[in-house]
Amino acid sequence: MARVRDFLLEMGKGFALVGTQHRLEVGGQDWYVDILFYHRRLRCLVAVDLKVGEFRPEHAGKMNFYLAALDDLEREPGENPSIGLILCRERNRVVVEYALRDLAAPVGVARYTVRVAGQLPPELAGVLPTPAEIEAGMPAPDPGGGGAADRDGG
Repeated sequence: MARVRDFLLEMGKGFALVGTQHRLEVGGQDWYVDILFYHRRLRCLVAVDLKVGEFRPEHAGKMNFYLAALDDLEREPGENPSIGLILCRERNRVVVEYALRDLAAPVGVARYTVRVAGQLPPELAGVLPTPAEIEAGMPAPDPGGGGAADRDGG
């Protein structure tokens, strides 16, 4: 999670880290957003949910839940509605389209890949960790499709 967080912070200007495993209390239950950013230029919270497996339709519902809770519990007056990003190892574009079709909240699904050292430019090949080193630092895939650190049971 730390590597993904650091990567996203370097992605562009304006991202500020709010926290990892950001706790939301809803209906007397605790829920955790894997990584929560604030984007200064967009003036909104950006929730990131990490999935070590393939995208599943229930991930969209969970993200929609997080965004509704963030908007009701944490959004400040004058800020824009929260945005969600689901990062998963694999995605089926048709499944993603159906899952997101009627969601009112802005949610994106992105696939991440681990590049083989031979595919990197020579000047980066010796500097970046190898695929084996990266995969050793990632949790094993959850057969149920849960997030990298799903502590909320789903």
